[in-house]
Amino acid sequence: MTKGLITTAIGLTILAFPVAVIAQQGAPRVFVYPNKGQTKAQQDSDTAACQQWASQQAPPSQAPTGPGTHTRGVVGGAARGAAVGAAGGAIGGDAGKGAAIGAVAGGAIGRHRSKQQQQATQAQGQNDWARAFAACMDSRGYSVK
Repeated sequence: MTKGLITTAIGLTILAFPVAVIAQQGAPRVFVYPNKGQTKAQQDSDTAACQQWASQQAPPSQAPTGPGTHTRGVVGGAARGAAVGAAGGAIGGDAGKGAAIGAVAGGAIGRHRSKQQQQATQAQGQNDWARAFAACMDSRGYSVK
């Protein structure tokens, strides 16, 4: 029965992660066209001013990055996984092994969810910045898409 638990835990861990790696997206692309015959120099000046204004309105996300960033997600996921694994292991006769397998799988899933949440927060911040930039450029007579 232990081999079955291990196989199930490995299978669940693999299913929890997408096979393709999603590239980190940069800031949303904004296309600007001068509607009122603005010169290239004027557009450059307006762009710089609107970029500065947008950064004041929607500052870049201050989400933490680096080692230990997703520790809370890993720990929480490991705890939940250990509880579920212990219950499953008890049915098979070895709650300890079930808990260990569950902790590993749960930790991996918790880290993945933490990364997804961080990416969503960053994407929202980039979207807010792009909207602020577009509003500024629109008010100066540019078409922005």
